[in-house]
Amino acid sequence: MTSETSRQVRVAAAQCTIGSDIDENLRTCLRVLDKAAGHKPELVVLPEFCNHLSWYDNAEHCYDVSLSLDSPFLAAIAEKAVALGAYVSIGVTLRRADNKVSGSALLYSPTGELLGIADKQVLIGHENDFLQLAQEAAPIIDTDIGRLAMYMCMDGVINETPHCLALRGAQVLCNSLNSFAPDEGNLHIPVRAAENKVFVVAANKVGPLVPEAMMADISAATNIPEIFLCGAGESQIVAPDGTVLAMAKTSEEEVISVLITPPAADNKLRPDGTDIFTARRPELYASLGENPASQSLTGFVGARDLQTAMIRWQAESIAEVCELVGSAQASGARLIALSPPAAFANLTESELTQWQQRGVELVDALSAILKGNVFVVVAQVGTHPDGFQHQVAAIGAKGVIATQGQVHFSRRFAWSKLADGFASVDLPFGRLCMLTSDDSIYPESFRLCAMATAEIAVVPMMPLEQWELHTGLVERAAENRLNLLAATSGFELGRGFAAGLLEDFTVFGEWKSRVFDGVLTRPPLTEMCDDSAITLATLHPYYAENKVVSRNTHLIDNRPWHLLQPMTSTD
Repeated sequence: MTSETSRQVRVAAAQCTIGSDIDENLRTCLRVLDKAAGHKPELVVLPEFCNHLSWYDNAEHCYDVSLSLDSPFLAAIAEKAVALGAYVSIGVTLRRADNKVSGSALLYSPTGELLGIADKQVLIGHENDFLQLAQEAAPIIDTDIGRLAMYMCMDGVINETPHCLALRGAQVLCNSLNSFAPDEGNLHIPVRAAENKVFVVAANKVGPLVPEAMMADISAATNIPEIFLCGAGESQIVAPDGTVLAMAKTSEEEVISVLITPPAADNKLRPDGTDIFTARRPELYASLGENPASQSLTGFVGARDLQTAMIRWQAESIAEVCELVGSAQASGARLIALSPPAAFANLTESELTQWQQRGVELVDALSAILKGNVFVVVAQVGTHPDGFQHQVAAIGAKGVIATQGQVHFSRRFAWSKLADGFASVDLPFGRLCMLTSDDSIYPESFRLCAMATAEIAVVPMMPLEQWELHTGLVERAAENRLNLLAATSGFELGRGFAAGLLEDFTVFGEWKSRVFDGVLTRPPLTEMCDDSAITLATLHPYYAENKVVSRNTHLIDNRPWHLLQPMTSTD
């Protein structure tokens, strides 16, 4: 019953503090909903685990503090939705059959009707001890304000759950969070809007996420500063291009709201006219939906430290490029990423021939100066049995050692014949995957590379949209635990960067070299320089092997593989 008109809809996110007293928590929820009423919203999203802290003595305690669907708590939320005349999404723990408990998001209508339940698909840490995983896909709920869908917290730290919801037609994603991590607000929330071209309304918590009386002891036992045992706030509303339209503070109860036009999320076109959904290659993604127990993430070969370089290549001659590569090599770089020339897209037939020949000359010139353990990655016009192909090539002292063709169609590279998959190559310092710029916007691309145990990804980057460098590629490195080099010629839409993994990663694990800073998965970045054509950065291929973000939560193996039919279906 989606509205036929493109009218604007006011949506709101309410962040608050939730404790161990269920009655007090209900009063908090009703209070922030009353605050939201002043904004006159048609949709309000509340955080995850609104009935009780996600902290339990045992399974019996978890069940006791969880809610039944006919509980007074949820009846009061439904009544408040009626009073507001708004849709209300709330995250709670629900009592299920056989004394099981689920983490679930519920959507109530302006008439108080329960319209849908979305069970959490990705559990983190101790949640695995108490909650059952979703066995069914979350519903897409067609309403008079748009097609709504829900997911929760860790569901959005990796891409699959929100991606499937968008592929099934959701226009507005409601994300309820219970997170201490600052990279939720600066990365995981906004990127899900941009990569799917949908609206995201996200509500996080502030205040203690563990029993307040226990905070000091928990901090001492885990070496986690007390500030990171609290909700990080930064509830936000994000547009389909990744623009954050409204954001709450980091430490205060607050309601934010903004006007959106949900049908705008039906436009999946890139600036060059490429439809990002129709250009997908689901026939290549089948392994994403296979049981990880039948797959093996083994064979990591990476070095602990790898000196790399990113080189800005604009109008330089081949001789000048070789001089820059020689300087980077002399500085100790063993892997060098060249930015693609600015005029590389939308080529004519004659230009393709010229660029293909220039690529051959560049390979010859580089291989003549490279040492045996140094490699350069560059975008090129390559050959294909049926014509030309946009490729990324790895060049060593013996010439081209590997190429990767563009896999997904894009209008600006319409001349390129497509490759039918991603390959990796073992180099002396680690396993390398390479991606063309327009393949890098698809989360499936990097997932497949990570499942092939790649440790380093290189993308000669030609962004069309700001989100690609600001959140897109950063998330590809984060959610897959991949070292990444992304070299750009210009900085109009963001700077190229190197993302180098850190040794200490697993939350509540034994950290050796630094103090926990609250960051869940976002890697530190080295951005390309203004004042030099060469930017040096150190990567750590060895650390790509550890993908356990928290106990019993593996970034790849714990993807909701059994619910990924929307990603893998060729129908």
